[in-house]
Amino acid sequence: MMVLEYSLRKHATIPVELVWMRLSRDPASFWYSGAGKGWTTERWATPFSAFRWGIPAYCGFQGRAFYTDADVLFLCDIAEIWHHPMEKGKAMLAAGSNKDLRLGELLWDCSAAARFLPPIEELHRDPDGHKKIQRFFEAHPEYIEPLAAEYSNLDGDDLPLSSLKTLHYSDMGSQFTHRFSLPRLASENKKHWFDGKIYNHYRQDLRELFEQYYYEALEAGYLLENYRNQTLFGHFNKQSQVVYDGNPITRKKKSMLRSLFGKIRG
Repeated sequence: MMVLEYSLRKHATIPVELVWMRLSRDPASFWYSGAGKGWTTERWATPFSAFRWGIPAYCGFQGRAFYTDADVLFLCDIAEIWHHPMEKGKAMLAAGSNKDLRLGELLWDCSAAARFLPPIEELHRDPDGHKKIQRFFEAHPEYIEPLAAEYSNLDGDDLPLSSLKTLHYSDMGSQFTHRFSLPRLASENKKHWFDGKIYNHYRQDLRELFEQYYYEALEAGYLLENYRNQTLFGHFNKQSQVVYDGNPITRKKKSMLRSLFGKIRG
């Protein structure tokens, strides 16, 4: 969260208002989950999986709103995405389509999105709501304005570092934050919400880029403490990621490395 905010504001030429979407025990919160009401999370992979689909409702189905996963580092001016042309009637700007639809960064036309999204109460109740809406947009790319991979990628998409506009280090097993968060959590006798296998990222240049921005943020006065949730939510029901094996990019890389290792051994 710290690196996201620092990198976003570092390059931005337009005003930025950040709304952190955190599960809440407060029934008055839009992000409330508890007592059989609010968001139903047990089939989510992350603590926020379905929140992206609630953003147009949060905004009263008016104007534009930009969604980003927290594991994104900005290398460009957010104005480039915010002012991206969108054909009338299209609900959102996103990278990829069909089975390769990228959901880490979405620019919503909140008014247009109202045609395609279920009522917020229905989305709250349905534990499979996230996947259902994802499948709907995968099946209907005509409702999506395409966004180039330079702006919305999976772990770099094999693009050269010099061409990246953002970096979405999305593989939960090899996220650059683990180097810092896991020891900190261990010192507090806590566990990370990701319960799968941790391994090294396949690109050293991206890891070095993240660490550059991490230390820049600290030097610029950003404090990790500012990003703690002061009202602790506690345990929440979610889908286990014990068998998680990466995203299409990192999964392919790991497969290639295993094959190469096998050939060397042979």
